[in-house]
Amino acid sequence: MNRKRIIGVIGGHEAESEHLEFAYDIGKLIAQHDCILACGGRTGIMEAACKGAIDAGGITVGILPSEDFILANDYVTIPVATGIGTARNKIIINTGEAFIAICGKFGTLSEIAFALDAHKRVAGFDTWKIEGVKHVYTPDEAIKYALGE
Repeated sequence: MNRKRIIGVIGGHEAESEHLEFAYDIGKLIAQHDCILACGGRTGIMEAACKGAIDAGGITVGILPSEDFILANDYVTIPVATGIGTARNKIIINTGEAFIAICGKFGTLSEIAFALDAHKRVAGFDTWKIEGVKHVYTPDEAIKYALGE
């Protein structure tokens, strides 16, 4: 099979610099492992992760809540304009095989719940403390868990 693996990054549209740096590093690692990064395509964690992936020569997919693909961050390679608001969170989870959650609020919580319900791996950095989420402290630890290593 020629299909690339897709790893999702989920997290807040607003974040502290520590979280943004972690997201950037995760994006780079996803690209370096020859995987595609999927996310919500907007600002904050999503933008930092996409920038990391692009800087490492990767591909990014942004599943947007709006009908306007122009609203994707500048580092989204493939914007998918859904027009369905936060219901797009389920599409993000259906797209990826594993997820890395970085901080986040209720939107991230919903994505974590969808992922766990679908029996997908979720690594979490400074995010919701929920059974089933593997809490990690470094980008290397997060990507290894997401890839099942």
